[in-house]
Amino acid sequence: QVQLVESGGGLVQAGGSLRLSCAASGRTKNRYTMAWFRQAPGKEREFVAAIDWSGVNTHYVDSVKGRFTISRDNAKNAVSLQMTRLKREDTAVYYCAARAGPNSVFEGSYDYWGPGTQVTVSS
Repeated sequence: QVQLVESGGGLVQAGGSLRLSCAASGRTKNRYTMAWFRQAPGKEREFVAAIDWSGVNTHYVDSVKGRFTISRDNAKNAVSLQMTRLKREDTAVYYCAARAGPNSVFEGSYDYWGPGTQVTVSS
């Protein structure tokens, strides 16, 4: 079992940057794929980015390509999401997720989830 806790959320202005972090604990020896999802009020949870255990294979939803960067530090059991050029549409609760398998965009394929961290982008 893996426990995930996000941090780094907050209020930023449009065009600004924010870095989210996710710390994993528990059974972290497996080569988990890590991902970020987000959910705005009244909307479905949306895939944002994923990174496999090696850090080589990454995938992003089209709306964040070129603006967000996912990375991981396996030695620290952590994954980050560097967000730049933030837009109001990026406002959401961001969730860290993990699965024992390859990159996936499907929410249901992830077994472990953090409680989320709020990101609010204002103009």
